[in-house]
Amino acid sequence: MDILETTLKELIRTGAKTPEDLARTKRNASKRFKTSFPDNISLLKTYHELLKKKKVEKHPLFEFLLQTRPVRSLSGIVNISVLTKPYPCPGKCLYCPQELGIPKSYVSGEPAVERAKKLGFDPYLQVKLRVEMLKAEGHPTDKIELRIMGGTWSYYQKPYRNWFVKRCFDACNGKTAKGLKQAQRINENAKNRIIGLSVETRPDFINSSEIRHLRELGTTMVELGVQSTYDDVLRTNLRGHGTEEIVLATKLLKDAGFKVLYQMMPNLPGSNLKKDEKMFEELFGNPDFQPDLLKIYPCAVLKSAPLYKWWKSKKYKPYNFNQLVSLIKKIKLKIPRFVRIQRISRDIPSQLILAGPAKVSNLRQVLGEKMKFDEISSHLSPRAASRHSAKEGWQGEEDKSSSSSFAGAWQCKCIRCREVKEKYSRKEKPCLFREDYAASRGKEIFLSFENKTRAKLYSLLRLRITSENKALIREIHTYGRQLPIAESADFYFSPQHKGLGKKLIGQAEEIAKKEFKLNKIAVISGVGAREYYRKLGYKLQKTYMIKNLR
Repeated sequence: MDILETTLKELIRTGAKTPEDLARTKRNASKRFKTSFPDNISLLKTYHELLKKKKVEKHPLFEFLLQTRPVRSLSGIVNISVLTKPYPCPGKCLYCPQELGIPKSYVSGEPAVERAKKLGFDPYLQVKLRVEMLKAEGHPTDKIELRIMGGTWSYYQKPYRNWFVKRCFDACNGKTAKGLKQAQRINENAKNRIIGLSVETRPDFINSSEIRHLRELGTTMVELGVQSTYDDVLRTNLRGHGTEEIVLATKLLKDAGFKVLYQMMPNLPGSNLKKDEKMFEELFGNPDFQPDLLKIYPCAVLKSAPLYKWWKSKKYKPYNFNQLVSLIKKIKLKIPRFVRIQRISRDIPSQLILAGPAKVSNLRQVLGEKMKFDEISSHLSPRAASRHSAKEGWQGEEDKSSSSSFAGAWQCKCIRCREVKEKYSRKEKPCLFREDYAASRGKEIFLSFENKTRAKLYSLLRLRITSENKALIREIHTYGRQLPIAESADFYFSPQHKGLGKKLIGQAEEIAKKEFKLNKIAVISGVGAREYYRKLGYKLQKTYMIKNLR
């Protein structure tokens, strides 16, 4: 019996439940066989082989212990990013890098770019290998959010877009369909289901025709390259559109049920710290904007971008590190609870960034530490706070004398910062919350299950009542450790499969029927989630799941 099988059986025999138990057993096996520690991927592979031969019983908790990089599925799904082929872009943006053989705005060295280059930008291979890697690391792959990256998606020719998306579905299905619709039908019950699909595009490319095509592809979220809400800044940076196009695109997308993500770029030429801070205030103070998600990409100077010449001639001066951290901290403190900050800064290799605070690769972590430091300081006396400030500085460590998790004014309240992740406890009873706000001439109703202090978010739903008085569910998501679709919900470590999503849908249906007197509700369902809605009484009509409320 080899070291892998011995270690596995010892883990099962001792009932390992924690990472410490796992590490201890691996050390013991290493000493016994006088070899290096067995890695988790090899252990997991051996476990599945023994499971197939019926030499061991299924141990879900044990499977989670062996996961590599568990954060990949702690949001209740796994993400797979694929890059399109290099293709001309109509934009002439000042800040945008242009590298030969790579889609515009992307550069060599970014992880997704390197994977795509090695595979010739083939969508099938990109998805297939990513699924295989996630499975090898121990992650369920039956709830996939597919992100299509590269240039301006809406500028690519439709035949290529149809083929690209079909091949992504084929890779998940494990078989080649005759066409896109057949690939989608297969995926409704496939082992690897695409439950969400997003693309990147420009606001000035969104119109009714484009929205129809996005829905035919199965798209559920659109990332808009907004960058700024100031017309003068957009003109200075040669963006090619203004705020009028941003406002219209946002309304059209929301009225069609899409989630809307804004890519925002502070530190652009023509802006300044005060303007940037005011811009993010307007994003959530002006009903014409109100994005559901944000990516904050501080402007960086790369040699392949036209902005490089501006910087060399001293026409452009980026913010320094402290200025940027202070700005983004202020932004995060004002983010509403119904918004998720997806990313802060790009994965651009630091050696390619010639100027700009975006050179800091762990900006989100630095911000988290800074906000934690400010929160601790707010609970101390002025003298103690001064000592703490002098000791810790910008990147101060957490006060070791306090194990409290503050829920004060310094904490970011965005969705990502409050996701329950691995901190789920059956002892905490989920509480239902509701928040209404005006957006794009319609009404948004944000429903969520959270713990009593609202520090842990379990599940959410976005209901939109359009200006034409139609009800649309734009998003339903339960967070925590991802459980496979057919997996039992008896485990203590995840809020998934406990009926929270169904309860939120029931609440949305009641609101649409009783408050707005509507007899029909629609869901912009991902292809792989259609079967879930069928069990709740919804039927597929064109590209939406519809339910009569009579």
